[in-house]
Amino acid sequence: MGVCIAALIVSAIGVEDRFTWLLEVAPAMIAIVVLTATYRRFPFTNLVYVLILIHSIILMVGGHYTYAKVPLGFWMEDWFHFGRNHYDRIGHFAQGFVPAMIAREIFIRKKVINGARWRAVLIVAVCLAISALYELVEWRTSVMSGSAGDAFLGTQGDVWDTQEDMFFALIGAITALLLLGGIHDRQIENLRSA
Repeated sequence: MGVCIAALIVSAIGVEDRFTWLLEVAPAMIAIVVLTATYRRFPFTNLVYVLILIHSIILMVGGHYTYAKVPLGFWMEDWFHFGRNHYDRIGHFAQGFVPAMIAREIFIRKKVINGARWRAVLIVAVCLAISALYELVEWRTSVMSGSAGDAFLGTQGDVWDTQEDMFFALIGAITALLLLGGIHDRQIENLRSA
């Protein structure tokens, strides 16, 4: 938790745009509060905590520079000959990847659904719902705040940005389930036996 708070403080120093920073890091700040409040009742596996930290840092870097101006995105733009800064795609991939593991752990430990296939379908659906909700929040914030919200919306002139963002969240969720299911199962079992 200390690393996350330290990263949050560092991300606030010399930000490109204070309003955008606040909007971008709000999910990380909410996560800090929720995870602190629920730690004793429902501690997650170390894997999930590390993934939440990584996702929070992705958000903080995006908030610090604004997603359209993150240096890693410019490097990707040059290296892969993209037409825009695609750092936000990393964020949206994580927006599917990390919630998939959080939902998976909750579903397994709370026995929400026992069948692995249906559980996977529901986890992906939850991640897509989160992604769609986030896109709606971006849109509404931009409409309400005018040009001040444009950096938060971050379309960079891409008319398909919203759909691409949700697609990357979908890919992230599926990738997490395929890559980390076995490791996650072992950590959940270790948490149960502790």
